[in-house]
Amino acid sequence: MSAPKSDLSSSPDVIGLTVHSVPMPDVDPARRVRSGRLRMALILLACAAPVIASYFTYYVIRPGDRTNYSSLIQPSRTMPADLSLRTLEGASVAPESLRDQWLLLVVGDSACDAACEKHLLMQRQLPEMLGREYDRIDRIWLVTDDGTPRPELLQAARARSTLTVLRADPVALARWLSPADGQTLSDHLYVVDPMGEWMMRPPADPDPSRVMRDLGKLLRASSSWDRAGR
Repeated sequence: MSAPKSDLSSSPDVIGLTVHSVPMPDVDPARRVRSGRLRMALILLACAAPVIASYFTYYVIRPGDRTNYSSLIQPSRTMPADLSLRTLEGASVAPESLRDQWLLLVVGDSACDAACEKHLLMQRQLPEMLGREYDRIDRIWLVTDDGTPRPELLQAARARSTLTVLRADPVALARWLSPADGQTLSDHLYVVDPMGEWMMRPPADPDPSRVMRDLGKLLRASSSWDRAGR
């Protein structure tokens, strides 16, 4: 005799299943844009944190360690993207190609008087005085006219280290760099950080040893995020 068929529908142990609709994801475009911007801001903040920390240490936490010999530019000034730069031969140079390295700038015309020559000599000596930090600084001479510097001057300025000589439009340059009151643009050296920010200006006719100390402190403060070499 065959076994009786069980009636599953009448069994009290059967679990009833109910299919619910799947919730739709939030597709509000405005909310998605805000979320994306927030994530991007957090990423940028994480990338900038070491830089911010080094400057905070230099400017705020250890103010007693600074001599205040050089003028700190606050806020710093970003290198203009449209700054017209050319080699002495006339080839165009993109300003962003100078980033990723500390820059020590000399500004002057091609005739280069005695004060200009003194700046070029100091510009060559300062990185050497910094010892192991030497490779973190590039030397740039921005020539503000269409003349050609004397060959013997260029040879002396380039002795023992690399000097990049570029022509720069003085009008455009003056929108980025500025001298102290009563001085001209060519009276100073200018310090630019690896992000292209002009942030320090030694006084006219500076004391090399005091400028060297300023540079040394900046380089030590930035050692956690800046690498030698471009």
